[in-house]
Amino acid sequence: MALLEVKDLEIAVAAGGALLPVVRGVSFSVDENETLGIVGESGCGKSLTSLAIMGLLEGSQLRLTGGSISFDGRELNSLSPNERRAIMGDQMAMIFQEPMTSLNPVYRIGDQIVETIRQHRDMSKRQASDRAVELLDLVRIPEPARRIDSFPHQMSGGQRQRVMIAMALACDPKLLIADEPTTALDVTVQKEVLDLMADLQTRMGTAIVLISHDLGVIAETCDKVAVMYRGKIVEAASAAALFANISHPYTRGLLNSIPVVDHDVEWLEAIPGRVPTIDETLPGCAFHPRCSMAEIRCSAEDPAPHDVATGHTVRCHFAGKGTV
Repeated sequence: MALLEVKDLEIAVAAGGALLPVVRGVSFSVDENETLGIVGESGCGKSLTSLAIMGLLEGSQLRLTGGSISFDGRELNSLSPNERRAIMGDQMAMIFQEPMTSLNPVYRIGDQIVETIRQHRDMSKRQASDRAVELLDLVRIPEPARRIDSFPHQMSGGQRQRVMIAMALACDPKLLIADEPTTALDVTVQKEVLDLMADLQTRMGTAIVLISHDLGVIAETCDKVAVMYRGKIVEAASAAALFANISHPYTRGLLNSIPVVDHDVEWLEAIPGRVPTIDETLPGCAFHPRCSMAEIRCSAEDPAPHDVATGHTVRCHFAGKGTV
């Protein structure tokens, strides 16, 4: 049984008295000690999917309109708010995209980690403080006993991201969702953070959902990959199978837009056009206005997901019929 299983997830945004779909029938699963990468351009629904899993859509204009989210054998959508809150931050945790908007700027980082620990563990403030120092040491913050009294603005971007990881790991969660945890970091620090997450997963056996727009990062770190476009998963497979046989034109476009250090090119390849807005009615395949392979059928008929190989699912009329 999968640790996390998402089936036919539907999310809509309330706008002008109507509900506009933004996530459409998303399904995937994550096993223990496994890393799933969810990749796609901004606005494709990656982060909204993660917020739905964590139960963080309440109080917003976003509505969960369909589907199920099962964690460790429990259907999360059927739990009471208190039952859901007991799981979040304890058995499931999330690293948010930008630490400076997630950490409270007027509280010391140690106080914020201690608060997380005491929310879910029966510990004294001193015990929780000692645990916070251990966590900062675990994520390789220099001089953790001293830095625990620092404010967020007194730390570098990479250190703030490590603090976020420490907070997420405070209660030894079974599942860690990382929403673009390296976006604001330079390449060197990015690698350090990714290596740290991999090392912690090896030590603690945590399952990870890594959300990114960077296929290069996904290829290096993930066991399975799900590619999203306009609220749907358009290609999903193991990382090895997907990169050996990319079968959707959108996935190919994402890969071709990544610079290669040993190739001298004047211009990087770009996917033409733009992602459709949520209020646009677009018949057929959502990617067809930007696809160089599109035919009349693509603008009229939305392709159903089908397997091009065992465990390799694609939403494209041309998948399995030649090189994309």
